[in-house]
Amino acid sequence: MQRRTFLTSGLAATALPYRFAIAQSARARTLRFVPQANLTLLDPIFTTALVTVNHGWAIYDLLFSVNKQYDIKPQMAEGYSLSDDGRTYLIRLREGLQFHNGEPVRAQDCAASLRRWAVRETIGQSLLEAVDTWGVQDDRTLKIALKYPLPIFLEAIARGGASVPFIMPEHVAKTDPYKQIADFTGSGPFKFIKDEFVPGSSVLYVKHDSYIPRPEPADWTSGGKVAHFDRLEWRIIPDSATAAAALQSGEVDWCDQVQADLVPVLRRHPNVVIGSSNPLGFNGVLRFNHLHPPFNNAAIRRAVMMAVDQTDYLTAITGNDRDSFRICKSFMPCGMLYGKELGTTAMPGDFHTARAALKAAGYAGEKVVIINPTDFVTIAPMGDVTYDLLKRLGMNVDMVATDWGTVTQRRASKEPIERGGWSILHTWAPSNVISTVVEHPFLRGLGSTGWFGWYGDAETERLTRTWLQATTQDERIAITDAIHARAFETVPAIPLGQFQIRTAYRKNLTGLIEATGAFPWNIRRLE
Repeated sequence: MQRRTFLTSGLAATALPYRFAIAQSARARTLRFVPQANLTLLDPIFTTALVTVNHGWAIYDLLFSVNKQYDIKPQMAEGYSLSDDGRTYLIRLREGLQFHNGEPVRAQDCAASLRRWAVRETIGQSLLEAVDTWGVQDDRTLKIALKYPLPIFLEAIARGGASVPFIMPEHVAKTDPYKQIADFTGSGPFKFIKDEFVPGSSVLYVKHDSYIPRPEPADWTSGGKVAHFDRLEWRIIPDSATAAAALQSGEVDWCDQVQADLVPVLRRHPNVVIGSSNPLGFNGVLRFNHLHPPFNNAAIRRAVMMAVDQTDYLTAITGNDRDSFRICKSFMPCGMLYGKELGTTAMPGDFHTARAALKAAGYAGEKVVIINPTDFVTIAPMGDVTYDLLKRLGMNVDMVATDWGTVTQRRASKEPIERGGWSILHTWAPSNVISTVVEHPFLRGLGSTGWFGWYGDAETERLTRTWLQATTQDERIAITDAIHARAFETVPAIPLGQFQIRTAYRKNLTGLIEATGAFPWNIRRLE
């Protein structure tokens, strides 16, 4: 086989429960972090919840990564080769890689991990259609054979999507993708200490001393993931004001996300730095359940879309900080390549027209259940706005407000509402996770294997397959526009605009990477 491509490495504290009783010297070697929500699900393939993905970033690694310019870089991989016909990848692992249990990382582990990830992930399902075999050549070399050339293959396994292709041991990766794993042996810079895990209170990780960082500087998810702390403690603090007080007092070092109305106070604190959770921004989404009435009716979905005024949502999320949000009547992120505002006509924000359209669509008083997290400060306001909007439209609406962990479990239910199902949920997606139609979980028409809400549309999937095999950027733009326009007709969800989410950390931390995840590597404490 002729090989023509090769990639190398050049490419208020007193109110806070304190579980860990450790000496002051040990605390100096501990990074104390407040996640954006309670960690209830521990399998980052089973769920796309960002808090679980952040858990994954701490304990797993992946074959390839990307820097902030979106360049693909080898991570666990040493490099790769591609056959002249573009259908066979050989991916060589770096020497000496170990799992947390001391076992070597093998190509068999990687192949099984990629396969399991692909079954659940939106962009991964497109890879599944193209991959003939997820094989190995030897213990350090994967051999992945494609049915046809797929130019985005490396990009897909380097970036992932809402979930990330983390590498797990083969026996773990063979777990049914629709069931949660029970073994959390990872390959990354920190180990998860299961015996110290207290849901709703605390999570403990310790440094993986046998982890081999890459020699390059850390850059987004690529480069040397050096753990400068011996311990990483997650403190679950549902109340945002309590978390902010703990940060100001130095009881914690870093709050992943800060409630908008607390940002001005934290900005004034001499020892606190305010940053961005993701400089590319986040995109709010109202997601319908397409399986059951009333939102199995596209005309009813269009009527609700007509009434939505994005400003109501964005001001609620950001505390009316006009510098932190942008009206964006687009499913694709504004400011990025495909981000055209094609929804201006479909989203007039005209309440009276929407009410007439709802009646004409045949809405007959069916109950609407909104599931909404009380402890997720950047999602909860969206549910409140929608509840008020639907009540004014004359819909029979009920708000079920619970913690985020309960929402993530209930959203997986395909049952009707009288048996524990749901009608509407809200979420957001980082712009870089929905930057193309192939990875966009809210646009894809995958039906029962798609993202929660289970929107199915054969024409969208046909166009997506065409996009995957397009050879020019102009072709991809035209196909994206067609998918995008169709989405404003079929309404798989409603885009709610773009905004920034602020993170906050102690001034004596350096090296923190502001990106799409809460990355625990590269961070030092200056004393």
